[in-house]
Amino acid sequence: MSDYPTRKLIIAIDGPAGAGKSTIASRLARKLGYQNLESGAMYRALALKAVENDISFDDEAALSDLAHKSRIKIEPTLGGNRVLLDGRDVTQRVRDADVSQAASRVSVHPQVREWMVARQRELGTSGGVVMEGRDIGTKVFPDAEVKVFLDADPVIREQRRIQQQVSKGASAESLAAELRERDRRDRTRANSPLAPAHDATVIDSTALTEDEVLRTVEALVEKKLQPNAPPKRNAG
Repeated sequence: MSDYPTRKLIIAIDGPAGAGKSTIASRLARKLGYQNLESGAMYRALALKAVENDISFDDEAALSDLAHKSRIKIEPTLGGNRVLLDGRDVTQRVRDADVSQAASRVSVHPQVREWMVARQRELGTSGGVVMEGRDIGTKVFPDAEVKVFLDADPVIREQRRIQQQVSKGASAESLAAELRERDRRDRTRANSPLAPAHDATVIDSTALTEDEVLRTVEALVEKKLQPNAPPKRNAG
């Protein structure tokens, strides 16, 4: 990939669970020398704090208050992102299935999402970031220079998630049911439902290898990094 050091793009990768967003975002960020910001990890950190404080996932006011009292930080390292919650390393804990499920419930609340969007904009506003999530291209950075919506057949996404998580002791049936329920919540929530941005490039990874998806996204980035490519950013 060509190197144009004067351009620092905002790259948004959205899509449902199991589509491969995290892997592609991580690999792309490493290749570009960009920061990889996981919006999902931020929601998981807040969900973990709700679990630890025995706050109901349905209590929007309490969750919003908890968010405003929280410090969530994503630190890039050679081995992947480090997630800090109020200065405490929760990197491994937020990957557990119970926290991921809790995050899906916490994330439906508009007040929580509003707080998260503000924090995510602060983290990525100067560019040089690959941010992945479910509303990055539509809500967080609607003027990101590169927008990708990564999707795959639901059956394939279930298989991928099972391969990732079943070694941790969860059953294949419960993982599949959890993913279907998460899809339902993501796509039907009132605030920022999961959907491609109107100007996003939709990539169906069902029949593609990880390397093939990465090359497709790299081509989009390369096009934007050309010296004559017009800038496009107004994070608002």
